Parts: sequence; structure tokens; C-alpha cells
Amino acid sequence: MILVYVNSTNGLSKSALETVTYGKKLNDSVTVITNGGASTDLLSSLGEYGASSVIIDRSVDGEDAQQITRLIASTAQSIGANTVVFSHDLIGKAVAPRVSVRLKAGLISGAISLPNSDGTTKVNVFSGKAMGNVKVNSSIRIISLLPNSIQPEKSGTACTVEETSGNAGNAAIKVISTKKPEGEIPLPEAELVVSAGRGLKGPENWGMIEELANLLGAATACSRPVADIGWRPHHEHVGQTGVAIRPNLYIAVGISGAIQHLAGVNGSKVIVVVNTDSEAPFFKAADYGVVGDAFEVVPRLNEAIKKFKAAQH
Repeated sequence: MILVYVNSTNGLSKSALETVTYGKKLNDSVTVITNGGASTDLLSSLGEYGASSVIIDRSVDGEDAQQITRLIASTAQSIGANTVVFSHDLIGKAVAPRVSVRLKAGLISGAISLPNSDGTTKVNVFSGKAMGNVKVNSSIRIISLLPNSIQPEKSGTACTVEETSGNAGNAAIKVISTKKPEGEIPLPEAELVVSAGRGLKGPENWGMIEELANLLGAATACSRPVADIGWRPHHEHVGQTGVAIRPNLYIAVGISGAIQHLAGVNGSKVIVVVNTDSEAPFFKAADYGVVGDAFEVVPRLNEAIKKFKAAQH
């Protein structure tokens, strides 16, 4: 029996569909436990991605890690789950270790693959600079899945939704307000990301970056110095001390590629770098590199994409 935790406070994210798909690939019997304000109809759609049933407790605060821990642990024990799956996001990082202790279960943190036949699972280690193989010997295992490690797959139809309450105890914290990240595409879930750094010389030059992102249907991001000096909002900062991302395509414009930045983006499937400095560290990690002035390269790239899209119609 697989138990998958999904936070549905703000609806269903792409990472939620990924974890349900992952659970389905582990076992045909998948129960989803969730909290939040998502409608019954929306939650029942998780059946299309492999959920056999969904249990929701709307009384549990989506920001209270201790209360969420109690909800998941009690549900896992009541249904006899031998595997609990989380997304390796902020909530997952806070809750998965707690659930591991309560259930005396081994924890596989930051999985990027399904377990092999011997139970060994591939994970990211050292901020993505290496990969490790982890196997737990406990009767129950906890797995947190790195976002964008697998693609959501439809494999079923709508499932039943059961509402419950009282299994998580009282909330230990009170949320006064919540500030949601701005932008149409949340960075952790973006499959395409266009990022820029100090090489753009000032916030007034970001128009061509935003245009490129719009043409590609991508999210925008930036390096830490850019966020620190106020050129771009802090929620766009990607790197070891910012948001860690694993998009299919990461385009870095005017970013040298310091190790702290690379640690947050080196899980990207394809990295494209544009920089005037041919010795920039980023070129060593890039799949494709352009040594050139961003103010010449990016506008020409935008025009080429426009011509390509026009030719498709």
C-alpha cells in the first residue's frame, strides 16, 4: 500500500501529479492524503494519475509541519502503508523526516528515480554535484521525490474522495498571512526557465529576457546578486541559497556560474549559457554555450523564435 501526501492548499500543483504518478509506478494501490481547500471534483481527478482514493482533512493547516506529520503518520498506520511518498519541496523537507521518526521508517530524501529491483534508489547528493544510491532496510520507507524527476502520466479515472478530521490534533502555529510567489509559472515546477545576472547591467534591460521567456512559455529567474541589489524580486533567485530547480531547459544570460548558483540549477536537463567571458565557469557545465554580448545575442534569438513560430502557422 502506497500513501502519497499532497498539499492542496492552493489547488493541485504539477509536483502533486508527479508524486501520485510515482506512487502508481511503485504499486497499483495508491491512497492520497491531503489538506487544504481543493474541491472534491478537483481531488477526484487525482484518480486519473493513479490514485485509488483520496482522504482530505480540511482542518489541518497547510503551514503547520507538526500537524501535517500527525495526519500522515496516523493515516499511514490506519491503512497499513509500507511506503509514504512526498514531493521534495518546502513542506516535504520539513515533514518527511518527522514522519520517518514517528513510523521508524528509513528515509530516501531527494529521489530522482524509481527504486531498482533490489530496492536501491538514485538520489541527488552534495547539492546536485553527485548522485548516490540509497537503500533502506526498514519495513516502512519514506521517499521524497525531487520535482521534475518524472512526468505526470494519466493511467486511470476519477476516484473516490473521503473527508475526515480529528486525526492531527490541534495546530501548533497560527498563520497570519501568506504571500504567494508572483508570476504565472512557479519556478520549482517550470519546465523552461530563462535566467539573467549582472551581465545585463541594470533592471531596465530585462525587457528582452522577459520577451524571450514569453516566446518560449518559460519562467524568469535571476542570480543572487541581482536579487540582492533589487533588480529582480527575491522569489526569482535560483541557486543553492535560493530556489533549486530542475527544468528541461535552463537559459543563463550574463551569469558567470559560481558554484553556489550551479548547485541550484545543475539538475537541469539542458543548460544554455550566453556570456561575453569565454572563461566563465558556467561554460563547463553548459550543454550549449554562446560567447557573445547578451544585448546582441538575445534580441537576435527573440527574432529567430518569432520567425520560426510565424512559419508554423
